[in-house]
Amino acid sequence: MHILGLSCYYHDSAAALLRDGILVAAAQEERFSRVKQDEGFPSRSIAFCLRKAGISASDVDYAVFYEKPLVKFERIMQSSMGAFPSSWRMFSEAMINWFDEKLWIRNRIRRELGIPPERILFVDHHVAHAASALFASPFKDAAILTLDGVGECTTTAKGFGTASRGAEGSSRISLAHQQKFPHSLGLLYSAFTAFLGFQVNEGEYKVMGMAPYGEPRFVDDILGKLVHLHPDGSFNLDMSWFEYHRSPVRSFGRRFVELFGEPRTPESPFVTEETDPGASPSDPAVRSSRHYADIAASIQKVTEEIVLGMAKALRKETGASRLCMAGGVALNSVANGRVIREAGFDDVFIQPAAGDAGGALGAALQVWQEVLGNPGRFTMDNAYWGEEYTDAEAVTALESSGLRYENLTEDRLVERTVDALLEGRVVGFHQGRFEWGPRALGNRSILADPRQASMKDTINRKIKFREPFRPFAPAVPEDAASEYFDGFVPGGDYPSRFMLTVLPWRERYSDLAPAVNHMGTGRLQTVRREWNPRYYDVIETFGQATGVRVIVNTSFNLRGEPIVSSPADALKTFLASGIDNIAMGGYWVSKE
Repeated sequence: MHILGLSCYYHDSAAALLRDGILVAAAQEERFSRVKQDEGFPSRSIAFCLRKAGISASDVDYAVFYEKPLVKFERIMQSSMGAFPSSWRMFSEAMINWFDEKLWIRNRIRRELGIPPERILFVDHHVAHAASALFASPFKDAAILTLDGVGECTTTAKGFGTASRGAEGSSRISLAHQQKFPHSLGLLYSAFTAFLGFQVNEGEYKVMGMAPYGEPRFVDDILGKLVHLHPDGSFNLDMSWFEYHRSPVRSFGRRFVELFGEPRTPESPFVTEETDPGASPSDPAVRSSRHYADIAASIQKVTEEIVLGMAKALRKETGASRLCMAGGVALNSVANGRVIREAGFDDVFIQPAAGDAGGALGAALQVWQEVLGNPGRFTMDNAYWGEEYTDAEAVTALESSGLRYENLTEDRLVERTVDALLEGRVVGFHQGRFEWGPRALGNRSILADPRQASMKDTINRKIKFREPFRPFAPAVPEDAASEYFDGFVPGGDYPSRFMLTVLPWRERYSDLAPAVNHMGTGRLQTVRREWNPRYYDVIETFGQATGVRVIVNTSFNLRGEPIVSSPADALKTFLASGIDNIAMGGYWVSKE
Protein backbone atom coordinates (compact mmCIF):
# COMPACT_ATOMS: atom_id res chain seq x y z
CA MET A 1 0.00 0.00 0.00
CA HIS A 2 1.24 3.47 -0.90
CA ILE A 3 0.20 6.55 1.10
CA LEU A 4 1.27 10.00 -0.05
CA GLY A 5 1.33 12.78 2.53
CA LEU A 6 1.15 16.40 1.38
CA SER A 7 1.56 19.87 2.87
CA CYS A 8 1.34 23.20 1.06
CA TYR A 9 -0.20 26.66 0.76
CA TYR A 10 1.37 28.20 3.86
CA HIS A 11 5.12 27.59 3.90
CA ASP A 12 7.53 24.67 3.52
CA SER A 13 5.44 22.65 1.08
CA ALA A 14 6.44 19.00 1.03
CA ALA A 15 5.55 15.45 0.08
CA ALA A 16 6.31 12.16 1.82
CA LEU A 17 5.56 8.63 0.58
CA LEU A 18 5.00 5.49 2.67
CA ARG A 19 5.08 1.97 1.27
CA ASP A 20 3.38 -0.47 3.66
CA GLY A 21 4.01 1.97 6.51
CA ILE A 22 7.73 2.50 5.79
CA LEU A 23 9.04 5.82 4.54
CA VAL A 24 10.42 5.65 1.00
CA ALA A 25 11.05 9.32 0.26
CA ALA A 26 10.36 12.79 1.64
CA ALA A 27 11.32 16.23 0.38
CA GLN A 28 10.46 19.89 0.63
CA GLU A 29 9.42 21.58 -2.59
CA GLU A 30 12.01 24.34 -2.17
CA ARG A 31 14.85 21.90 -2.83
CA PHE A 32 13.62 21.41 -6.39
CA SER A 33 11.98 24.76 -7.18
CA ARG A 34 14.88 26.74 -5.61
CA VAL A 35 12.31 29.10 -4.05
CA LYS A 36 13.06 29.34 -0.32
CA GLN A 37 10.17 28.07 1.80
CA ASP A 38 8.14 27.43 -1.34
CA GLU A 39 4.46 27.30 -0.38
CA GLY A 40 3.04 26.13 -3.71
CA PHE A 41 1.58 22.76 -4.55
CA PRO A 42 4.50 20.27 -4.21
CA SER A 43 4.41 18.87 -7.75
CA ARG A 44 8.17 18.34 -7.96
CA SER A 45 8.36 16.68 -4.55
CA ILE A 46 5.49 14.36 -5.48
CA ALA A 47 7.22 13.44 -8.74
CA PHE A 48 10.43 12.69 -6.83
CA CYS A 49 8.65 10.49 -4.28
CA LEU A 50 6.90 8.50 -7.00
CA ARG A 51 10.13 8.16 -8.98
CA LYS A 52 12.04 6.98 -5.92
CA ALA A 53 9.38 4.35 -5.20
CA GLY A 54 9.28 3.26 -8.85
CA ILE A 55 5.52 3.81 -9.11
CA SER A 56 3.10 6.06 -10.93
CA ALA A 57 0.35 8.25 -9.49
CA SER A 58 -2.19 5.53 -10.24
CA ASP A 59 -0.41 3.28 -7.73
CA VAL A 60 -1.08 5.66 -4.82
CA ASP A 61 -3.79 4.23 -2.56
CA TYR A 62 -4.37 7.35 -0.45
CA ALA A 63 -3.30 10.97 -0.65
CA VAL A 64 -3.50 12.74 2.70
CA PHE A 65 -3.42 16.48 3.32
CA TYR A 66 -1.92 17.80 6.56
CA GLU A 67 -4.83 19.95 7.68
CA LYS A 68 -8.54 20.57 7.19
CA PRO A 69 -8.97 23.58 4.88
CA LEU A 70 -12.64 24.23 5.62
CA VAL A 71 -12.01 24.39 9.37
CA LYS A 72 -9.07 26.72 8.83
CA PHE A 73 -11.12 28.94 6.51
CA GLU A 74 -13.88 29.15 9.12
CA ARG A 75 -11.36 30.29 11.73
CA ILE A 76 -9.95 32.97 9.42
CA MET A 77 -13.47 34.20 8.65
CA GLN A 78 -14.45 34.35 12.31
CA SER A 79 -11.22 36.10 13.27
CA SER A 80 -11.54 38.62 10.45
CA MET A 81 -15.18 39.39 11.14
CA GLY A 82 -14.55 39.66 14.88
CA ALA A 83 -11.94 42.37 14.33
CA PHE A 84 -13.80 44.18 11.53
CA PRO A 85 -13.40 46.94 10.30
CA SER A 86 -9.71 47.05 11.30
CA SER A 87 -9.30 43.61 9.69
CA TRP A 88 -10.77 44.59 6.30
CA ARG A 89 -7.46 44.08 4.51
CA MET A 90 -6.96 40.63 6.04
CA PHE A 91 -10.52 39.74 5.10
CA SER A 92 -10.10 40.80 1.47
CA GLU A 93 -6.78 38.98 1.09
CA ALA A 94 -8.27 35.85 2.65
CA MET A 95 -11.11 35.88 0.16
CA ILE A 96 -8.71 36.19 -2.78
CA ASN A 97 -6.32 33.49 -1.54
CA TRP A 98 -8.85 30.97 -0.35
CA PHE A 99 -11.33 31.15 -3.18
CA ASP A 100 -8.47 30.85 -5.64
CA GLU A 101 -6.92 27.51 -4.58
CA LYS A 102 -6.79 26.78 -0.89
CA LEU A 103 -10.41 25.71 -0.47
CA TRP A 104 -10.23 23.40 -3.46
CA ILE A 105 -7.22 21.31 -2.50
CA ARG A 106 -9.16 18.07 -2.98
CA ASN A 107 -9.79 19.00 -6.61
CA ARG A 108 -6.14 19.96 -7.13
CA ILE A 109 -4.93 16.62 -5.74
CA ARG A 110 -7.45 14.75 -7.88
CA ARG A 111 -6.34 16.61 -11.02
CA GLU A 112 -2.63 16.12 -10.30
CA LEU A 113 -2.75 12.45 -9.31
CA GLY A 114 -5.96 11.07 -10.74
CA ILE A 115 -7.00 9.71 -7.35
CA PRO A 116 -10.76 9.34 -6.76
CA PRO A 117 -12.17 11.75 -4.16
CA GLU A 118 -12.86 9.01 -1.61
CA ARG A 119 -9.11 8.23 -1.53
CA ILE A 120 -8.18 11.82 -0.66
CA LEU A 121 -8.13 12.31 3.11
CA PHE A 122 -7.57 15.21 5.49
CA VAL A 123 -5.91 15.13 8.92
CA ASP A 124 -6.10 17.79 11.62
CA HIS A 125 -2.98 19.99 11.53
CA HIS A 126 -1.79 19.32 15.08
CA VAL A 127 -2.65 15.62 14.83
CA ALA A 128 -0.38 15.54 11.78
CA HIS A 129 2.37 17.20 13.82
CA ALA A 130 1.84 14.73 16.66
CA ALA A 131 1.87 11.71 14.33
CA SER A 132 5.04 12.95 12.62
CA ALA A 133 6.82 12.68 15.95
CA LEU A 134 5.19 9.76 17.77
CA PHE A 135 4.87 7.39 14.81
CA ALA A 136 8.41 8.17 13.59
CA SER A 137 9.88 7.67 17.07
CA PRO A 138 11.06 4.38 18.60
CA PHE A 139 8.50 4.74 21.42
CA LYS A 140 5.44 2.57 22.07
CA ASP A 141 3.83 5.38 24.04
CA ALA A 142 4.71 8.95 24.91
CA ALA A 143 3.46 12.31 26.04
CA ILE A 144 2.97 14.64 23.06
CA LEU A 145 3.58 18.37 22.78
CA THR A 146 3.00 20.29 19.53
CA LEU A 147 3.65 24.02 19.24
CA ASP A 148 3.49 26.29 16.21
CA GLY A 149 1.92 29.50 14.92
CA VAL A 150 -1.53 28.14 14.20
CA GLY A 151 -3.10 25.18 12.43
CA GLU A 152 -6.82 25.29 11.77
CA CYS A 153 -7.66 26.86 15.13
CA THR A 154 -5.13 25.28 17.47
CA THR A 155 -1.75 26.80 18.29
CA THR A 156 -0.55 24.36 20.95
CA ALA A 157 -1.65 20.84 21.79
CA LYS A 158 -0.77 18.51 24.65
CA GLY A 159 -1.70 14.90 25.11
CA PHE A 160 -0.64 11.28 25.02
CA GLY A 161 -0.27 8.68 22.33
CA THR A 162 0.31 4.98 21.84
CA ALA A 163 1.99 3.42 18.82
CA SER A 164 1.34 -0.21 17.96
CA ARG A 165 4.55 -1.97 17.05
CA GLY A 166 3.19 -5.43 16.38
CA ALA A 167 0.08 -7.58 16.28
CA GLU A 168 -1.09 -6.46 19.71
CA GLY A 169 -2.56 -3.11 20.61
CA SER A 170 -3.55 -0.19 18.47
CA SER A 171 -2.21 3.26 17.68
CA ARG A 172 -3.98 6.29 19.08
CA ILE A 173 -3.25 9.99 19.54
CA SER A 174 -5.26 11.98 22.07
CA LEU A 175 -4.59 15.72 22.25
CA ALA A 176 -6.72 16.52 25.27
CA HIS A 177 -5.48 20.06 25.92
CA GLN A 178 -5.45 22.58 23.09
CA GLN A 179 -4.63 26.27 23.04
CA LYS A 180 -6.61 28.26 20.47
CA PHE A 181 -5.81 31.17 18.17
CA PRO A 182 -4.87 33.99 18.71
CA HIS A 183 -3.02 32.81 21.85
CA SER A 184 0.06 31.40 20.17
CA LEU A 185 3.66 30.95 21.31
CA GLY A 186 4.80 30.68 17.69
CA LEU A 187 3.09 33.94 16.71
CA LEU A 188 4.40 35.65 19.87
CA TYR A 189 7.96 34.71 18.86
CA SER A 190 7.25 35.77 15.27
CA ALA A 191 6.09 39.20 16.43
CA PHE A 192 9.47 39.70 18.05
CA THR A 193 11.14 38.29 14.93
CA ALA A 194 9.48 41.02 12.86
CA PHE A 195 10.33 43.68 15.46
CA LEU A 196 13.99 42.65 15.30
CA GLY A 197 14.05 43.17 11.55
CA PHE A 198 13.84 39.56 10.36
CA GLN A 199 11.37 37.84 8.07
CA VAL A 200 8.56 35.99 9.84
CA ASN A 201 8.53 32.21 9.32
CA GLU A 202 12.15 32.40 8.16
CA GLY A 203 14.13 34.51 10.62
CA GLU A 204 13.10 33.03 13.96
CA TYR A 205 16.37 31.10 14.19
CA LYS A 206 18.20 34.42 13.75
CA VAL A 207 16.51 35.69 16.90
CA MET A 208 17.72 32.56 18.68
CA GLY A 209 21.25 33.20 17.36
CA MET A 210 21.20 36.85 18.45
CA ALA A 211 19.91 36.09 21.95
CA PRO A 212 23.20 34.96 23.59
CA TYR A 213 24.71 38.40 22.91
CA GLY A 214 22.15 40.08 25.14
CA GLU A 215 20.76 40.05 28.67
CA PRO A 216 17.09 39.05 29.22
CA ARG A 217 16.22 42.32 30.96
CA PHE A 218 12.74 42.57 29.38
CA VAL A 219 11.45 39.25 30.68
CA ASP A 220 9.34 40.85 33.40
CA ASP A 221 7.81 43.25 30.87
CA ILE A 222 6.88 40.39 28.54
CA LEU A 223 5.51 38.13 31.26
CA GLY A 224 3.89 40.96 33.19
CA LYS A 225 2.18 42.67 30.27
CA LEU A 226 2.11 40.67 27.04
CA VAL A 227 1.89 37.10 28.35
CA HIS A 228 0.04 35.60 31.31
CA LEU A 229 1.09 32.16 32.50
CA HIS A 230 -1.17 29.65 34.25
CA PRO A 231 -0.27 26.86 36.71
CA ASP A 232 -1.08 24.10 34.19
CA GLY A 233 1.57 25.42 31.80
CA SER A 234 -0.90 27.16 29.49
CA PHE A 235 -0.86 30.88 28.79
CA ASN A 236 -2.81 33.64 27.14
CA LEU A 237 -1.73 36.82 25.38
CA ASP A 238 -3.00 40.36 25.88
CA MET A 239 -3.94 41.00 22.25
CA SER A 240 -3.90 44.78 22.66
CA TRP A 241 -0.13 44.56 22.08
CA PHE A 242 -0.45 42.68 18.76
CA GLU A 243 -1.86 43.08 15.27
CA TYR A 244 -1.40 39.65 13.65
CA HIS A 245 -4.99 38.62 14.43
CA ARG A 246 -6.37 41.47 12.31
CA SER A 247 -3.60 42.45 9.89
CA PRO A 248 -1.83 40.46 7.16
CA VAL A 249 1.26 42.74 7.27
CA ARG A 250 1.71 43.85 10.90
CA SER A 251 2.32 41.52 13.82
CA PHE A 252 2.80 44.06 16.65
CA GLY A 253 1.09 47.31 17.49
CA ARG A 254 1.74 50.83 18.73
CA ARG A 255 1.83 49.84 22.42
CA PHE A 256 4.50 47.24 21.60
CA VAL A 257 6.71 49.98 20.10
CA GLU A 258 6.11 52.30 23.04
CA LEU A 259 7.36 49.57 25.39
CA PHE A 260 10.37 48.24 23.44
CA GLY A 261 11.35 51.22 21.29
CA GLU A 262 11.52 51.58 17.54
CA PRO A 263 11.79 48.34 15.55
CA ARG A 264 15.23 47.35 14.29
CA THR A 265 15.80 48.31 10.68
CA PRO A 266 16.24 45.18 8.53
CA GLU A 267 19.84 44.61 7.41
CA SER A 268 21.16 47.17 9.90
CA PRO A 269 24.65 46.36 11.27
CA PHE A 270 24.88 44.20 14.35
CA VAL A 271 27.96 45.33 16.26
CA THR A 272 29.02 44.10 19.71
CA GLU A 273 32.33 43.68 21.48
CA GLU A 274 32.00 39.92 20.87
CA THR A 275 31.31 40.10 17.14
CA ASP A 276 33.70 43.01 16.52
CA PRO A 277 36.66 42.95 18.93
CA GLY A 278 37.75 46.50 19.61
CA ALA A 279 34.27 47.98 19.25
CA SER A 280 33.62 50.66 21.86
CA PRO A 281 30.70 50.17 24.29
CA SER A 282 29.89 53.87 23.80
CA ASP A 283 29.52 53.49 20.04
CA PRO A 284 25.84 54.18 19.14
CA ALA A 285 25.82 51.11 16.88
CA VAL A 286 27.01 48.95 19.77
CA ARG A 287 24.41 50.40 22.16
CA SER A 288 21.66 49.85 19.59
CA SER A 289 22.77 46.29 18.86
CA ARG A 290 22.94 45.52 22.57
CA HIS A 291 19.39 46.80 23.05
CA TYR A 292 18.02 44.53 20.33
CA ALA A 293 20.10 41.61 21.59
CA ASP A 294 18.57 42.15 25.03
CA ILE A 295 15.09 41.96 23.48
CA ALA A 296 16.06 38.78 21.61
CA ALA A 297 17.44 37.28 24.84
CA SER A 298 14.23 38.17 26.64
CA ILE A 299 11.78 36.58 24.20
CA GLN A 300 14.05 33.55 23.94
CA LYS A 301 14.06 33.20 27.73
CA VAL A 302 10.28 33.58 27.90
CA THR A 303 9.84 30.97 25.17
CA GLU A 304 12.08 28.54 27.01
CA GLU A 305 10.15 29.01 30.23
CA ILE A 306 6.79 28.48 28.52
CA VAL A 307 7.91 25.36 26.65
CA LEU A 308 9.61 23.95 29.72
CA GLY A 309 6.56 24.72 31.87
CA MET A 310 4.29 22.90 29.43
CA ALA A 311 6.61 19.91 29.28
CA LYS A 312 6.85 19.68 33.08
CA ALA A 313 3.07 19.90 33.42
CA LEU A 314 2.66 17.22 30.78
CA ARG A 315 5.10 14.95 32.59
CA LYS A 316 3.06 15.35 35.77
CA GLU A 317 -0.33 14.94 34.06
CA THR A 318 0.51 11.85 32.00
CA GLY A 319 3.18 10.16 34.10
CA ALA A 320 4.89 9.32 30.81
CA SER A 321 8.64 8.83 30.77
CA ARG A 322 8.98 9.71 27.09
CA LEU A 323 8.08 12.88 25.18
CA CYS A 324 7.46 13.55 21.47
CA MET A 325 7.54 17.09 20.09
CA ALA A 326 6.73 18.72 16.74
CA GLY A 327 5.53 22.01 15.29
CA GLY A 328 7.65 24.96 14.24
CA VAL A 329 8.45 26.01 17.81
CA ALA A 330 10.05 22.58 18.31
CA LEU A 331 12.87 23.81 16.06
CA ASN A 332 13.92 26.12 18.90
CA SER A 333 16.93 24.03 19.84
CA VAL A 334 17.81 26.07 22.93
CA ALA A 335 14.38 25.44 24.42
CA ASN A 336 14.67 21.78 23.41
CA GLY A 337 17.94 21.47 25.29
CA ARG A 338 16.29 22.71 28.46
CA VAL A 339 13.36 20.33 28.03
CA ILE A 340 15.75 17.40 27.61
CA ARG A 341 17.74 18.37 30.70
CA GLU A 342 15.04 19.74 33.01
CA ALA A 343 11.54 18.46 32.19
CA GLY A 344 11.99 15.05 33.81
CA PHE A 345 11.55 12.77 30.77
CA ASP A 346 13.90 9.85 30.19
CA ASP A 347 13.75 10.14 26.39
CA VAL A 348 12.70 12.87 23.97
CA PHE A 349 12.04 12.56 20.24
CA ILE A 350 11.57 15.63 18.04
CA GLN A 351 10.56 15.32 14.40
CA PRO A 352 13.53 16.66 12.37
CA ALA A 353 11.15 18.39 9.93
CA ALA A 354 9.19 19.79 12.86
CA GLY A 355 7.50 22.58 10.90
CA ASP A 356 4.81 22.35 8.26
CA ALA A 357 6.90 20.14 5.97
CA GLY A 358 6.80 17.42 8.61
CA GLY A 359 3.02 17.56 8.54
CA ALA A 360 3.13 15.73 5.19
CA LEU A 361 4.87 12.78 6.82
CA GLY A 362 2.63 12.94 9.89
CA ALA A 363 -0.53 12.92 7.78
CA ALA A 364 0.60 9.76 5.97
CA LEU A 365 1.65 8.01 9.20
CA GLN A 366 -1.60 8.96 10.91
CA VAL A 367 -3.66 7.32 8.17
CA TRP A 368 -1.47 4.21 8.07
CA GLN A 369 -1.50 3.61 11.83
CA GLU A 370 -4.60 5.11 13.39
CA VAL A 371 -7.11 5.46 10.54
CA LEU A 372 -6.34 2.13 8.83
CA GLY A 373 -5.27 0.37 12.04
CA ASN A 374 -1.94 -0.95 10.81
CA PRO A 375 1.01 -1.52 13.16
CA GLY A 376 3.93 0.89 13.04
CA ARG A 377 6.86 -0.35 10.98
CA PHE A 378 9.05 2.72 10.76
CA THR A 379 11.51 4.56 13.02
CA MET A 380 13.27 7.69 11.79
CA ASP A 381 16.86 6.91 12.73
CA ASN A 382 18.27 9.32 10.15
CA ALA A 383 17.08 12.20 7.98
CA TYR A 384 18.48 11.21 4.58
CA TRP A 385 15.23 10.86 2.60
CA GLY A 386 15.68 13.24 -0.32
CA GLU A 387 16.95 12.90 -3.88
CA GLU A 388 20.29 11.27 -4.67
CA TYR A 389 22.32 12.04 -7.78
CA THR A 390 24.64 9.72 -9.70
CA ASP A 391 28.29 10.33 -10.51
CA ALA A 392 27.24 10.55 -14.15
CA GLU A 393 24.94 13.46 -13.28
CA ALA A 394 27.79 15.07 -11.34
CA VAL A 395 30.13 14.73 -14.33
CA THR A 396 27.55 16.30 -16.64
CA ALA A 397 27.29 19.31 -14.34
CA LEU A 398 31.08 19.50 -13.91
CA GLU A 399 31.74 19.42 -17.63
CA SER A 400 29.24 22.23 -18.15
CA SER A 401 30.91 24.32 -15.43
CA GLY A 402 34.43 24.10 -16.81
CA LEU A 403 35.80 23.46 -13.30
CA ARG A 404 38.76 21.19 -12.64
CA TYR A 405 37.88 17.90 -10.98
CA GLU A 406 39.46 14.56 -10.05
CA ASN A 407 37.91 11.13 -9.60
CA LEU A 408 39.13 9.72 -6.27
CA THR A 409 38.74 6.54 -4.27
CA GLU A 410 36.65 6.75 -1.10
CA ASP A 411 39.69 6.74 1.19
CA ARG A 412 41.49 9.34 -0.90
CA LEU A 413 38.43 11.60 -0.97
CA VAL A 414 38.26 11.54 2.83
CA GLU A 415 42.00 12.24 3.07
CA ARG A 416 41.79 15.12 0.59
CA THR A 417 38.88 16.65 2.51
CA VAL A 418 40.72 16.47 5.83
CA ASP A 419 43.94 17.84 4.29
CA ALA A 420 41.97 20.81 2.98
CA LEU A 421 40.42 21.45 6.41
CA LEU A 422 43.85 21.30 8.05
CA GLU A 423 45.09 23.90 5.56
CA GLY A 424 42.28 26.27 6.57
CA ARG A 425 40.18 25.71 3.47
CA VAL A 426 36.38 25.52 3.43
CA VAL A 427 34.86 22.45 1.76
CA GLY A 428 31.41 21.89 0.29
CA PHE A 429 30.19 18.36 1.00
CA HIS A 430 27.67 16.91 -1.48
CA GLN A 431 26.83 13.23 -1.29
CA GLY A 432 23.95 10.76 -1.07
CA ARG A 433 20.32 11.72 -0.46
CA PHE A 434 19.64 15.23 0.71
CA GLU A 435 18.27 15.82 4.19
CA TRP A 436 14.65 15.93 5.36
CA GLY A 437 14.04 19.08 7.38
CA PRO A 438 15.87 22.40 7.69
CA ARG A 439 19.22 21.09 8.96
CA ALA A 440 22.16 20.02 6.80
CA LEU A 441 23.48 16.84 8.41
CA GLY A 442 26.51 15.95 6.32
CA ASN A 443 25.05 15.30 2.88
CA ARG A 444 24.56 18.93 1.83
CA SER A 445 26.97 20.66 4.22
CA ILE A 446 29.83 23.14 4.31
CA LEU A 447 32.73 21.89 6.45
CA ALA A 448 35.63 23.72 8.09
CA ASP A 449 38.25 23.56 10.85
CA PRO A 450 36.66 24.68 14.16
CA ARG A 451 39.93 25.47 15.96
CA GLN A 452 40.28 29.02 14.61
CA ALA A 453 37.79 31.56 15.93
CA SER A 454 38.24 33.56 12.72
CA MET A 455 36.66 30.73 10.72
CA LYS A 456 33.22 31.75 11.98
CA ASP A 457 33.66 35.25 10.58
CA THR A 458 35.14 33.89 7.33
CA ILE A 459 32.16 31.66 6.63
CA ASN A 460 29.53 34.19 7.70
CA ARG A 461 30.93 37.15 5.78
CA LYS A 462 32.76 35.70 2.77
CA ILE A 463 30.93 32.46 2.04
CA LYS A 464 27.34 32.67 3.27
CA PHE A 465 27.09 36.49 3.22
CA ARG A 466 25.06 36.64 6.40
CA GLU A 467 24.94 38.25 9.86
CA PRO A 468 28.09 37.93 12.02
CA PHE A 469 26.21 36.59 15.04
CA ARG A 470 24.97 33.44 13.29
CA PRO A 471 26.36 30.22 14.84
CA PHE A 472 27.61 26.99 13.29
CA ALA A 473 27.09 23.44 14.46
CA PRO A 474 29.82 21.31 16.00
CA ALA A 475 29.60 17.88 14.35
CA VAL A 476 31.00 15.20 16.65
CA PRO A 477 31.05 11.39 16.82
CA GLU A 478 28.27 10.31 19.14
CA ASP A 479 30.70 8.63 21.52
CA ALA A 480 32.57 11.93 21.99
CA ALA A 481 29.54 14.13 22.69
CA SER A 482 29.32 13.45 26.43
CA GLU A 483 33.00 14.29 26.78
CA TYR A 484 32.58 17.70 25.18
CA PHE A 485 29.07 18.73 26.26
CA ASP A 486 27.20 18.92 29.56
CA GLY A 487 23.84 17.15 29.63
CA PHE A 488 24.35 14.79 26.70
CA VAL A 489 22.71 11.37 27.16
CA PRO A 490 24.73 8.70 25.26
CA GLY A 491 22.61 6.45 23.08
CA GLY A 492 19.28 8.06 23.89
CA ASP A 493 19.50 11.58 22.58
CA TYR A 494 17.66 11.51 19.26
CA PRO A 495 17.42 15.31 18.96
CA SER A 496 21.19 15.74 18.77
CA ARG A 497 21.55 13.50 15.72
CA PHE A 498 19.14 15.88 13.95
CA MET A 499 20.84 19.05 15.28
CA LEU A 500 17.77 19.92 17.36
CA THR A 501 19.29 20.66 20.74
CA VAL A 502 21.73 23.18 22.19
CA LEU A 503 23.95 22.08 25.06
CA PRO A 504 26.66 23.89 27.04
CA TRP A 505 30.29 23.09 26.29
CA ARG A 506 32.14 21.61 29.24
CA GLU A 507 34.30 24.35 30.70
CA ARG A 508 37.58 22.51 30.13
CA TYR A 509 36.84 22.44 26.40
CA SER A 510 35.69 26.05 26.07
CA ASP A 511 38.70 26.95 23.89
CA LEU A 512 38.83 23.68 21.95
CA ALA A 513 36.71 24.72 18.97
CA PRO A 514 35.94 28.47 19.14
CA ALA A 515 34.37 28.58 15.66
CA VAL A 516 31.49 26.41 16.94
CA ASN A 517 31.36 27.69 20.51
CA HIS A 518 28.42 30.13 20.52
CA MET A 519 28.78 32.05 23.78
CA GLY A 520 29.50 28.83 25.68
CA THR A 521 27.01 26.59 23.87
CA GLY A 522 26.80 24.44 20.76
CA ARG A 523 23.91 23.23 18.60
CA LEU A 524 25.58 19.91 18.18
CA GLN A 525 25.09 17.17 15.64
CA THR A 526 26.10 13.68 16.73
CA VAL A 527 27.21 11.22 14.08
CA ARG A 528 27.52 7.43 13.88
CA ARG A 529 29.35 5.69 11.06
CA GLU A 530 26.31 3.52 10.33
CA TRP A 531 24.28 6.65 9.52
CA ASN A 532 26.85 8.38 7.29
CA PRO A 533 30.19 6.59 6.73
CA ARG A 534 32.01 9.24 4.67
CA TYR A 535 31.01 12.12 6.92
CA TYR A 536 31.95 10.16 10.04
CA ASP A 537 35.32 9.19 8.57
CA VAL A 538 36.12 12.84 7.84
CA ILE A 539 35.40 13.81 11.45
CA GLU A 540 37.41 10.91 12.86
CA THR A 541 40.35 11.41 10.51
CA PHE A 542 40.39 15.10 11.39
CA GLY A 543 40.32 14.09 15.07
CA GLN A 544 43.24 11.73 14.63
CA ALA A 545 45.27 14.51 13.01
CA THR A 546 44.41 17.23 15.54
CA GLY A 547 43.17 15.62 18.73
CA VAL A 548 39.89 17.51 18.19
CA ARG A 549 37.00 15.22 17.23
CA VAL A 550 34.88 18.13 16.05
CA ILE A 551 34.37 19.89 12.71
CA VAL A 552 32.33 22.91 11.62
CA ASN A 553 29.09 21.98 9.85
CA THR A 554 26.74 24.50 8.25
CA SER A 555 24.22 24.17 5.46
CA PHE A 556 25.41 24.21 1.84
CA ASN A 557 23.62 27.33 0.63
CA LEU A 558 23.99 31.07 0.38
CA ARG A 559 21.90 33.50 2.39
CA GLY A 560 18.31 33.61 1.19
CA GLU A 561 18.57 30.40 -0.83
CA PRO A 562 17.42 26.85 -0.09
CA ILE A 563 20.02 24.22 0.71
CA VAL A 564 21.47 22.85 -2.53
CA SER A 565 19.96 19.72 -4.02
CA SER A 566 21.55 18.78 -7.36
CA PRO A 567 25.19 18.87 -8.47
CA ALA A 568 24.33 21.90 -10.61
CA ASP A 569 22.96 23.69 -7.52
CA ALA A 570 26.15 22.89 -5.63
CA LEU A 571 28.43 24.15 -8.40
CA LYS A 572 26.43 27.36 -8.78
CA THR A 573 26.81 28.05 -5.05
CA PHE A 574 30.49 27.07 -5.19
CA LEU A 575 31.22 29.59 -7.95
CA ALA A 576 29.24 32.36 -6.23
CA SER A 577 30.98 32.00 -2.86
CA GLY A 578 34.35 31.70 -1.17
CA ILE A 579 34.11 27.92 -0.76
CA ASP A 580 37.52 26.51 -1.72
CA ASN A 581 36.70 22.94 -2.78
CA ILE A 582 33.81 20.50 -3.13
CA ALA A 583 33.77 16.79 -2.35
CA MET A 584 30.89 15.77 -4.62
CA GLY A 585 30.01 12.14 -5.12
CA GLY A 586 33.31 10.51 -6.10
CA TYR A 587 34.89 13.77 -7.24
CA TRP A 588 37.14 16.44 -5.80
CA VAL A 589 36.42 19.84 -7.33
CA SER A 590 38.68 22.90 -7.41
CA LYS A 591 38.43 26.43 -8.78
CA GLU A 592 41.96 26.52 -10.15
